Parts: sequence; structure tokens; C-alpha cells
Amino acid sequence: MLFFLVSLRHFHARIIWRRVLRQPIAASAAIIFICFLLVGILDSIHGNWHEGVIGGVQVEQASILEHVLAPLGSTYEKTYSAPLALSLYDKEVVIVNGVLHQDFPPVQYSLHRFADLHEKNQFILHTLWKAALIASLLTSLFYVLLKGCRIKLTRQQFLPLLTFFMCVFFILACYGLSRGLHVFGTGKIGQDIFYYAVKSIRTGLVIGILTTLFMLPFAIILGVSAGYFGGKIDDVIQYIYTTLSSIPGVLLITASVLSMQTYIANHPAEFPTLAQSADARLLALCLILGVTNWTNLCRILRAEALKWREIDFVSAAKVLGTGSWTILRRHLLPNILPIIIITLVLDFSFLVLAEAVLSYVGVGVSPLTMSWGNMINGARLELARDPIVWWPMGAAFLLMFMLVLASNLLVDALRDAFDEQ
Repeated sequence: MLFFLVSLRHFHARIIWRRVLRQPIAASAAIIFICFLLVGILDSIHGNWHEGVIGGVQVEQASILEHVLAPLGSTYEKTYSAPLALSLYDKEVVIVNGVLHQDFPPVQYSLHRFADLHEKNQFILHTLWKAALIASLLTSLFYVLLKGCRIKLTRQQFLPLLTFFMCVFFILACYGLSRGLHVFGTGKIGQDIFYYAVKSIRTGLVIGILTTLFMLPFAIILGVSAGYFGGKIDDVIQYIYTTLSSIPGVLLITASVLSMQTYIANHPAEFPTLAQSADARLLALCLILGVTNWTNLCRILRAEALKWREIDFVSAAKVLGTGSWTILRRHLLPNILPIIIITLVLDFSFLVLAEAVLSYVGVGVSPLTMSWGNMINGARLELARDPIVWWPMGAAFLLMFMLVLASNLLVDALRDAFDEQ
């Protein structure tokens, strides 16, 4: 956010962002990405709400998102229940009037609110109409704000307004339905899948953003130095990233994560709680991914630095006695900044997917950490059930697909805008 605000101080940067936001698909993708980012921020701000009691459970601290979604985080059923269902997914033996028979037990979370299917349908319709009304009002205010800023909207540019309406409607509808029903059903131990899927957004954003921050200094400093200075510096840096690239990435990540697990197990005094050990493993995974994935960007920046150091204005600066670091800061970095931005956004999408894959094979984040990879890992065996239990994997897939698609569409628009520049 700071980088975005600082870039708006420059006229050429404002032109680029204006070109990006004028593209309907790019503006729509930016709205979706901002929604994910706001959820991640709400899940990152912790405090003591209602004296540390959420859903009747005493907690030390809870995030704003946990407080808003309460009591979903502390509500558990016996086992699976389908999305928006009033009964569990498996039959149980119950006694009615002294007779044993099998029946579907009711969902305890909805038992106090709905007496029958008719009341549930009325609640769903009322919630959807209310969400649509509020979303329409907020979209109208958003349109008035755009008109007040003298932003002209063509027929194609009404797509961002539609995306804004759909995002607000989806958020309000899911939240309203979650007050009486399990929107995405429940998992094997009765946990609310909607709560787990939303809480996993923060993990995906942390993996994507924090890892890029770890890899950025390595890639920029080493890549630009190798391309600009050349000689022995270039040879040493090339040797480093070529050697690192030759090691299988999954093998290196697996070895590093297992080493971190061993360190945590052998030093329990440094990690007194399970939550702290899970956070340490998440931070270690970000650091490991950052250290092992900077080589691609470094290779690209080396090639760009080799090209720009031969440009006439760089040669003129050398003749005038300008120092090397001044040339790098004033001439090379501003010109290779578009390449850095585009590559980092692409790497963000890759890292979000990489977390899911690594958690699926058991070398990702801690099993205690809510993430899409852990949800998919826990749901893979349920695909063999009859009837199939699809909603845990479906919820994780839906949110992951939306986040990765929005970031990819946004980077395509950035590439087009920089190419025009």
C-alpha cells in the first residue's frame, strides 16, 4: 500500500495506473483482490473483544474476523453436514417411542432457529433479498463516488460495478446465512467449512506477500549487480543461482521444513504453545520459499541490467563521473521496476498454489494452521466416499481459484500498461 501511494506522486506512474483501471477486466480483478486483502487485514488485527469471550469460549485474543464470524469458530457438529442442510450427512441409530431405527440427526447449530424446511427456505430468501438490497445501495453509492471523481463509465466499464455488486452480495449473503446455517457445510470433525475457508485467506496472502518480500532483496541486489558490474562479480553470482537452481526445489523445501520441525521439537521452551509453533513454521516456510525462488527474478534482472547499462544516457552519466550506485538508483532501478512488479505478482499466484501443493504432501504449513492446502489434504480421502463429500475441497478450490485468477488478470493489465509506456 505504501509503494502504491508513493508511486502516485509521479506523473508517469499515475498514467500507468489509470490505464490499468480503465480496463474493465483489470478493474474487476482489482476489486476482487481488494476484498481478499481486506479479509486478510481483518484477520490480522487482534484484540480482546467482550472480555476475551467468543461464542461462549474463553480466549486470550481474537481477530476482528473471528469476532464477526462468532460463534462459528467454536461451533462443532458430530460429523459431516451438507451445505445449508438441517441434518447431518450420516445416519445414526435413534430411539423413538422405544423403537430403534436409523435416521439423520439434526444439525445442532440450526436446531434452535428452524423448526422445519419451510422456515429454512424463508430465512434463505429473506437473507438473499436483504443482501441484494444492501449491495444495490452500496453499488449506487460507489457509482455516485465515481461520477463525483469525474470518471466516465462506458458501457463496457460497467463491468467493475457489476463485480462490486457481486462481491458485496456474496459477502453479505454468506455472512447472513452463516447466522443460522452452515453455508459450506461441515467437515469430518464437525467444523464449519465456511469459517475455515475464510480464515485460510490470511494464510494464502501471508505466503504470497511475505515470501515475495523475502526474495526481493536477494533478486534485486544480486541480479542488478551481476548485470551492471560484470566480471568476477557476475561469475560468482551466476555460480550461486545456477547451483541453487540445480537443486530440486521440492527436495530443498522438504529438507528445510523437516529441519525446522526438528528444531521446534527440540526447543519447546522457545515455543510454549501450539499456536506459536504453528506461526514459527509458517514464517519458516515463507523464508524457505523466498530463499529458493529468487533465482528466476535474479536471472531476469541480470539480463535487463546488461541491456540498460549500454544505453546512451547511462554511458553519458559514467562519462560525467556519476557514481555507480547513483546510476543504479536513478537510472537502472526505475527502468526495470515494471519487470519487478510483473514478476512478483506472477510469483504471488505461484506461491499461493505452492502452499496448497506442499501442504497436500505434508511439508507445508502446520496442520494446526488453517489453509487451503490443509483443507484439500484433509478432504482428499472423502472423494472416495459414496455419496461423495465434495464441499470441503470445493470451498477451498473456489476461493483459491478466485484469488489466483484475479491476480493473474491484474498482472496481464499491468504488462499491457507498461508495454504502452
